[in-house]
Amino acid sequence: MAVETRKTVKSVCSRHYSNKMTNFSTFLRTAMLYLILRTSFVHCDITDGNQEHLKREHSLMKPYHGVGSSSSSQWDFWGSTLVTSSYVRLTPDDRSKQGSIWNTVPVHLKDWEMHVQYKIHGSGKKNLHGDGIAIWYTKERLHPGPVFGNQDHFVGLAIFLDTFRNDLHGMDRTFPYISAMVSNGSVGYDHGKDGRSAELGGCPAEIRNKDHETYLAIRYSKGRLTVMVDVEDKNEWKECIDIGGVSLPTGYYFGASAATGDLSDNHDIISMKMYQLMVEHTAEEESQDWTKIEPSVSLLKSPKDNIDDPTGNFRGTALTGWKVFLLLLCSLLGIVVCAVVGAVVFQKRQERNKRFY
Repeated sequence: MAVETRKTVKSVCSRHYSNKMTNFSTFLRTAMLYLILRTSFVHCDITDGNQEHLKREHSLMKPYHGVGSSSSSQWDFWGSTLVTSSYVRLTPDDRSKQGSIWNTVPVHLKDWEMHVQYKIHGSGKKNLHGDGIAIWYTKERLHPGPVFGNQDHFVGLAIFLDTFRNDLHGMDRTFPYISAMVSNGSVGYDHGKDGRSAELGGCPAEIRNKDHETYLAIRYSKGRLTVMVDVEDKNEWKECIDIGGVSLPTGYYFGASAATGDLSDNHDIISMKMYQLMVEHTAEEESQDWTKIEPSVSLLKSPKDNIDDPTGNFRGTALTGWKVFLLLLCSLLGIVVCAVVGAVVFQKRQERNKRFY
């Protein structure tokens, strides 16, 4: 009878141990699945372009109806810009050209997202091409100038897709390079330093001479500016810039411009699609006059402190997609280590208990 009792107890303990390990394995698989999903969504926090939020009065799409100089036009262009049925070419692959296209309707959305489909290509070999495209959200429009075909000392937001290195001392940076700048008109764009002195952040991106179009997404919501890119045409956004504390008013205009100098490229805009983001604001935010907001960025240090920063990026507190991935990976490894240690301790305890039967 004692032998049967010991066998029964051993059987129960064995089943109990097996159930524990099964539950633990289920927990571990669930945790790993959660972390994998969290990692994959780092690059998906951009709207997929829900048509119900598309704002056509701020969008430029084939076959480009509403483009022209008439009073009813929603887009106007200048300079070397050529409008075809397939693309809007801001500059041809020729020297000393400037062109731009601008929305004639001011944007009165507090939260928005702009998707730009573009193509930069030409006959120039490596490092023998230029200069790039700029996407603008500014107070004034159609003001030609030296900054990628637009005026310097602008008021608003600019995203630069710079394909040519001017600063020969900045060899730590790979070109083409995408960067962002917010200005109230008091700060100019320093061409000699590739805009580093006023840059909010940026990333290198192989956007030239692709066999397909490339994409850029610019999101502004609740004071946060996010720039995402898709240069491989895989329908997968990758984070380039993510920075908080950004103040942008309503009532500004969207536009795109490009310029060539001694070196050149074709700079084509395929489409610019504006989406409204459905975001709730506090009563205080809603009562504010958003047209009176001055473009600014609340940072731990000012843009002028960025001149001697070899990385050209003082957005150190924000987590990029790569940093988030590493953080999640470390968390996963920590869970696995704790799981292994816990399993070993649990097994030792079970073996110790068995000796009493």
